Amino acid sequence: MLFTDYKLGGLTLKNRIVMPPMTRSRAAKGEVATALMAEYYRQRTSAGLIISEGTQISRQGQGYAWTPGIYSQEQIAGWKQVTAAVHENDGIIFAQLWHVGRVSHTSIQENGAAPVAPSAILATGVKVFADPAGKGAENGAGEMIQHSMPRELTKAEIKAIINDFAQAAKNGIAAGFDGVELHGANGYLIEQFIDSQTNHRTDEYGGSLENRLRFLKEVVTAVAAAIGKDKVGVRQAPLTTLMGAMDDHPEETYIAAAKVLEEIGIAYIHIAEADWDNAPVMSLDFKTAYRSAFSGTLIYSGKYTAGRAMEALDKGWADLIGFGRPFIANPDLPYRLQHHLPLNEPDKTTFFGGNAKGYTDYSIIKHTADVVI
Repeated sequence: MLFTDYKLGGLTLKNRIVMPPMTRSRAAKGEVATALMAEYYRQRTSAGLIISEGTQISRQGQGYAWTPGIYSQEQIAGWKQVTAAVHENDGIIFAQLWHVGRVSHTSIQENGAAPVAPSAILATGVKVFADPAGKGAENGAGEMIQHSMPRELTKAEIKAIINDFAQAAKNGIAAGFDGVELHGANGYLIEQFIDSQTNHRTDEYGGSLENRLRFLKEVVTAVAAAIGKDKVGVRQAPLTTLMGAMDDHPEETYIAAAKVLEEIGIAYIHIAEADWDNAPVMSLDFKTAYRSAFSGTLIYSGKYTAGRAMEALDKGWADLIGFGRPFIANPDLPYRLQHHLPLNEPDKTTFFGGNAKGYTDYSIIKHTADVVI
């Protein structure tokens, strides 16, 4: 079942394997996607669906050095070479759109401004990857530093960010993407509005669960209106504590969020399960509740093996499965999984920044008529 095709909206995926978004910090000056990035994605087009690395919708939305944007004409042009390379290999690619909210640093923000958030709350010990010396991605010489104290967004600014998401989605389609995924997970801006411990607002965007879901609803509605709801997915991480995110009642909160997305009618929800050692386990009841709340496609990611993936598909609580880190070192991952072949180990020192080393130089198994040669 993992290796059969699947209908996602008007698209036919060649298998049910998803390459999830993974930040690799190799954008050029101006946060522009490069020819090297095009080669990276081209190598991985055997995935049924590729979701790009997080791509900021504005300069304000950036939280890490050397991550690509999609708000300028130069950035759109840069992404066109990526999507062209993917489509030439019969691949399908969505752009992940993000605004990091408070998870940024003044050295990354325009004119040294403070990052923004629903509420002015600092997440102690939450670090961002920055390039204070301005050495550039090719040198891979960034450093992890504590994120800066954020300031609270005004309601007018919230409306402007909603418009930024909608415009970024239009830019994504103009750049050749097949759709977009909104990053509503891992402690970034959309999740900061959703989670009770990061949103202490007292206006219509905070307080009650309905109010905390308002930003999500308004962003998704605007993006769906801009490019069509069948081209929109949302990533969620209901049990994550990444970037200081935490909700007091995650099952209640995120099933309510799924119902909001069901009402809008988007293509999919992409659920990131907590995957670190001793992480909270997402129960079968929680997954069953997601299936009951949302009738669209459900993608799950988080330390999946081929065996766990097929079990999830067979039991019906997942439609597609994301394999994250294995795709870094195994561009031909679907073939290796299908034929039970050994996997390359990734070089962790090259995850963020640098050049082709540890990015596009991993070995690919050559095969003809399913015979390894």
